[in-house]
Amino acid sequence: MHTVSIRLSLAMAVAFSAHAVADIKIGVGAPFTGPNAAFGDQIWRGAAQAAADINASGGVNGEKIVLVKGDDACEPKQAVAAANQMVNVEHVVGVIAHYCSSSAIPATEIYDEAQIIAITPAASSPKLTERGLPDVFRMSGRDDQQGQVAADYIAQTLKAKSVAVIHDKDTFGQGVADTTLLALKKQGVPAVIYEGLTRGEKDFNAVVTKIRSSKAEVVYFGGCHPEAGPLVRQMREQGSTIPFVTTDCTVTDQLVATAGGKQYTKGVLMTFYPDPRKLASGKDVVAKFRAAGYEPESYTLFSYASVQALAAAFAGAGTTDGPKASEWLKSHSVDTVLGSKSFTAQGDLKDRSEE
Repeated sequence: MHTVSIRLSLAMAVAFSAHAVADIKIGVGAPFTGPNAAFGDQIWRGAAQAAADINASGGVNGEKIVLVKGDDACEPKQAVAAANQMVNVEHVVGVIAHYCSSSAIPATEIYDEAQIIAITPAASSPKLTERGLPDVFRMSGRDDQQGQVAADYIAQTLKAKSVAVIHDKDTFGQGVADTTLLALKKQGVPAVIYEGLTRGEKDFNAVVTKIRSSKAEVVYFGGCHPEAGPLVRQMREQGSTIPFVTTDCTVTDQLVATAGGKQYTKGVLMTFYPDPRKLASGKDVVAKFRAAGYEPESYTLFSYASVQALAAAFAGAGTTDGPKASEWLKSHSVDTVLGSKSFTAQGDLKDRSEE
């Protein structure tokens, strides 16, 4: 009897200890390896700083946030494997995921089945939030919005009469190229070339020759910096000086590296949001990053804001239950480093006019 009571006391002590140090595990799915690893680094740094700041302020409902990496390499199959690892082995209760739409779409099927809330800081394919998955959100805009902005600029500011539309055959790259193409057609700007590249290739001279022969006045490229860099370099090396317009997936210093120098990227135009580093809502966080020697470019602050939104949902709902947190997030606005954010019923950001 005495032995049993000791074991019972020890069991109770262990249980109490486990409860006292309970963590809120949040997965971070991103390309930590591969050609888009620069964006994975941004997403991780943003999430890590947000978690540290929230924990320093007392955590969420008295518990600390612990982040778990899920490397998807921007590859759909690897994204599914990473999602399963985070859900079934790490037992995360929320996810910041993913960067590439081609990874986010299949991975969020895993989170949906497990009823885990997921917020992407970057994936922009309209399909992501149009499948009716109740626990999927995005902190960024959509391809159809980005494509319209690019088309407006090409037609109205550059006043181009023809355009070469090139894409990387990926869910994001081809998707945004298609929306840009459609918007250009509505403005009377024809595409004299519409062609896909293969991700990972570096020799695009044959495509450049076609672009030059087509007499296109602008090149629009739907894709990311690993292909955009070599493409624009080879255009310049062949003597083409026409404007090169591309996407938010090139907003990184790595574009210069993949192009081989600033002399090749001068004048490259990218569609992106107003610089989030200049927002008053995030000035203290930006200063903290810079004091640590890191420039929070591109999607760093979007990732930070995504963690803030998850934390707010868990705190507001009083639980890490995915459906309850999602319900709370769809009916409340959240203060973030990007300003006040609120979401539609399908998980997209609301326009100010919708509020």
